[in-house]
Amino acid sequence: MKIRKSPIIFISASILLDFLLSLNLLAVPTSFDKAKEEAPQHIYHDRITIGTFYCGCEWSWMGRSGGRVDLEGCGYQIRKQPNRAERIEWEHVVPASNFGRARQCWQDGGRKNCKATDPVFNAMEADLHNLTPTIGEVNGDRSNFNFGILSTTLGQHGACPVKVDFKQRTVEPRAEVKGQIARTYFYMHDRYDLPMSRQQQQLLLAWDRQYPVTAWERERDRRVAQRMGHSNPFVTGEKSWRLGHRNGAEGVVSWLPTESSGRTLSAVNGVIRGNRNSKVYHLPEGCPSYDRVS
Repeated sequence: MKIRKSPIIFISASILLDFLLSLNLLAVPTSFDKAKEEAPQHIYHDRITIGTFYCGCEWSWMGRSGGRVDLEGCGYQIRKQPNRAERIEWEHVVPASNFGRARQCWQDGGRKNCKATDPVFNAMEADLHNLTPTIGEVNGDRSNFNFGILSTTLGQHGACPVKVDFKQRTVEPRAEVKGQIARTYFYMHDRYDLPMSRQQQQLLLAWDRQYPVTAWERERDRRVAQRMGHSNPFVTGEKSWRLGHRNGAEGVVSWLPTESSGRTLSAVNGVIRGNRNSKVYHLPEGCPSYDRVS
C-alpha cells in the first residue's frame, strides 16, 4: 500500500504572532453590555467566595451577567433599596461620568451620545480592568463620589465596612480593596489621558504603598489581559505613578485611524495636532486636550 505524505506547511513567527493577536482582539469587549457578559464567564466565574468588592459578601450567579447576593451570610443591612441590595451589579471603579466628562461627546449629549458616537468612550466603558462586582445598592450609594478617608463617618450597611458621606460626596472602601482601587485609577487615567487632582493622587499613592498587589489581583489582571490584550502596568510593575505623572494615553492613540483600518487620516475632519512633548496626537473630535495643543 502506498502511503501519501501530507505536505508540511511552515508558518513564519511573524504570521503566527499576527494570527494570535487577531484572535485576541476578537475577544475584546466592544460595549459595556458585552463586558458585563465577559466578566462572569472569564474573570469571576470561580471567585464568588472572594466576596463583593466593597462588602465581601458571597453571591450566586443568575442570568447572563448578574447574581444574587447572600446578604444574611455577610451581615449586610439594606439601607434604602431592597431590590438593588439583593443583586450583583458591575461597577466602574473609575465612574463612567468621570471619564465621560473628559470627552467632547459628553458635553454634546451625555452618556447616550458618547455610546453612539465615540469609540474611545466605548472602549473605556467596556474596559474589564475597571469593572468589579458590587452589591447594587452600594453601587448606587457610591454613585460617582471620590474616594477618601472618613474617620468619623459611621457605616450605613450593617457589617459591610464601606462608608459613604453623601454631603461630602466621598466614599471610604474597606482596606482590602484600597490598593486595587488606586492601581485601577492609575491605569484608567494613564491609558485614557484623564486628569487627576493632586489631592486624589496623594491619597491613592498612599493606598498603593500601604496595600501592595495581592495574589488575586495578579491573577485577575492575568485573566483580564487574556480578554483585553494588555495588562494593567501598575499591577505588573511595568509602570509606577508619581505626583505629576505624565499619561501614556495608549488607549486614545490606539484609536487613531490608519489605512489598515479602512480609514485614512485624510478622512478626519479638521487638523490633527501633535504634542511634541508627549508624542500624542489629538483629533479635532472627541479629544478634550485638542484646543490646548498649539
